[in-house]
Amino acid sequence: MSEIGKSVRMERIFNRNTGKTIIIPMDHGVGAGPIKGIIDLPTTVNKVAEGGANAVLGHMGLPRYGHRGYGRDIGLIIHLSASTSLGPDPNHKVLVTTVEEAIKIGADAVSVHINVGADDEAQMLKDLGFVARECDDWGMPLIAMMYPRGPKVTSEHDVKFVKHAARIGAELGADIVKTNYTGTIETFREVVEGCPVPVVIAGGPQMDTETQLLQMVYDSLQAGGSGVAIGRNVFQSEDPVKLVSNISKIVHDGMTVEEVLGE
Repeated sequence: MSEIGKSVRMERIFNRNTGKTIIIPMDHGVGAGPIKGIIDLPTTVNKVAEGGANAVLGHMGLPRYGHRGYGRDIGLIIHLSASTSLGPDPNHKVLVTTVEEAIKIGADAVSVHINVGADDEAQMLKDLGFVARECDDWGMPLIAMMYPRGPKVTSEHDVKFVKHAARIGAELGADIVKTNYTGTIETFREVVEGCPVPVVIAGGPQMDTETQLLQMVYDSLQAGGSGVAIGRNVFQSEDPVKLVSNISKIVHDGMTVEEVLGE
């Protein structure tokens, strides 16, 4: 029965027709505070929903302060991990919520953050395995945010580190892996081919232009990616509704960047 539960919930965060997803993470309030774009969560959730996002992602406060009371529905992903920029080691993520608690507030999926290569990698991997087993028991999809970060990691976007991190997520039981884009279609194809579950790309630092962002989205799909999980590049943009709509045209409608911007 748990497999049926996962299938039903996956359809709430993935487009049934395309098999792809647009997720807008809004978990930054714990790590960075009330930064631009998420000061007013309900307004931001409404904007990305109107643009066509499949799901939003955040901590337990997201449905309490950002629940959408009208219009088209949008999937809810509850983030179980946390750390702050004020702590002694922001790379060390700890579990602050359980799968069962997420279910109680209507979550369609949960997510955990793992920094592969960090000093506390061992505890984070243990947490990932534990949460994955809970998700199997409850029929809850699990998104693993797998980032290569630590003393041995010379570049967080190097394909040899990214594909290793992504594979770890799948091996330990994640249903979806979110990780960094590696910069080219050829290298990101290595990541996708080495990960037996859907891979979605993170947005990363603020980009200079919308064209750059849309090109990254397009290229990741050409490599076999399953969509995006982009936060501040969306919610801190001048027009989140339009930007999400443009991303949707690429992810779900199969348009090129030139076709989207030339409309």
